Amino acid sequence: MPAQGGGRPLPPLTRRLPRPRLTGLGGGLFACAAMMLAGGICWLLFDSSLFVYGLLFVPVAAATALWVRPADLITAPITAPIAFAAGVWPVSGGSGGLGGQLMGLVSALSLHAGWLYAGTLAAALIAVVRKAVLIGRRRLPRRTA
Repeated sequence: MPAQGGGRPLPPLTRRLPRPRLTGLGGGLFACAAMMLAGGICWLLFDSSLFVYGLLFVPVAAATALWVRPADLITAPITAPIAFAAGVWPVSGGSGGLGGQLMGLVSALSLHAGWLYAGTLAAALIAVVRKAVLIGRRRLPRRTA
């Protein structure tokens, strides 16, 4: 294994995981775009299945919380519900004019709130754990000195 930066070789798992660092706005845009894509895929391939949409939402929320910069960790649980609402429109099943589409959207959000809570909870837990690890790393040198 080649060494990076003149140090020791990296473990195989570390080399394979993507390490993007998104800003708070970038994380929100990533989550919204990914959920809009997921909503379109569910509409085209899975006959507007909100179950499949919810299954796709949880990993997107988790990925957003993993990829956001440490300074913007608080934005991950905030952008998750916004992304869920942004992407649910194609699979919401509304009919008629604007009022029918809006009613379908509200119904989908209320009937499938469990997926919304699960993804938001996953993002919040990941953000809290990442923040705790960062605080622990910051305090470690002070204790040894």
